[in-house]
Amino acid sequence: MNEHESGRESGHGTESESDQGYLLDNRQAQAGVRFRALAELFDPVTFRHVDRLGIGAGMRCWEVGAGGPSVPLGLAERVGPAGAVLATDIDVSWTREFAGGVVEVVRHDVAADPPPSPGSFDLVHARLVLVHVAERAEAVRRMVRALRPGGWLLIEDADPMLQPRLCPEESGPEEMLANRLRSAFRTLMAARGADLSFGRTLPRVLREAGLAEVGADAYFPITSPACAALEAATVRQIRGRLVAERLAEDEEIDRHLANVTAGRLDLATAPMISAWGRRPL
Repeated sequence: MNEHESGRESGHGTESESDQGYLLDNRQAQAGVRFRALAELFDPVTFRHVDRLGIGAGMRCWEVGAGGPSVPLGLAERVGPAGAVLATDIDVSWTREFAGGVVEVVRHDVAADPPPSPGSFDLVHARLVLVHVAERAEAVRRMVRALRPGGWLLIEDADPMLQPRLCPEESGPEEMLANRLRSAFRTLMAARGADLSFGRTLPRVLREAGLAEVGADAYFPITSPACAALEAATVRQIRGRLVAERLAEDEEIDRHLANVTAGRLDLATAPMISAWGRRPL
């Protein structure tokens, strides 16, 4: 049930308002577990792209919807003391303590607030963020405006509908339960405005934004301990909503969590599409 995400760029609001917004609140205790699992699963992919795009010493980077600290800190290592990394999110509670040196942490809504320092960034990056943002097109426009000529935009986002199963091999009742609960999670996400097919649109989105040298690839892990950690943390965060909306019963959720903990399931994530493009000189 791990349609994944890192940070977020949509507001908190009241309890009733948040029911219509972001499903996996960064303020919940399980958020830290998710961030660590996401870093283990996807940091190697992210930084393979970052390095291939030539991000290095003295450059300026904007990490959109940072959520956890792993990507801002990895960018800081690459740009060094002469560079700068701006990490933004609507909730900076998980990155605030890492601010300092080349890393600046700022509360920011990418779809509503003006882009910081327009025309100045060598890299703007967002991972597993825009699928949750209602005004995705506006967010992309603001990120493009933040690039310097020749700068790179790297967006990585999920496409749960490309591979909708939590257990790709549905070989028994445990896998069937897992896949049914993942379908219920997608129902909750869609009700809150998530675009479950957004990832596959990224190459076109970047071309239509006026970027050049657009490319993309996809990645999803299967049977990693981090997949199990991410799944368990996600289920615990949303179990109240699943039960309240009659998408699952407590007994089913407990049984699924026991199966995950026992290591009897080969768990996958939704594919993460990485797409990149360059602002023309």
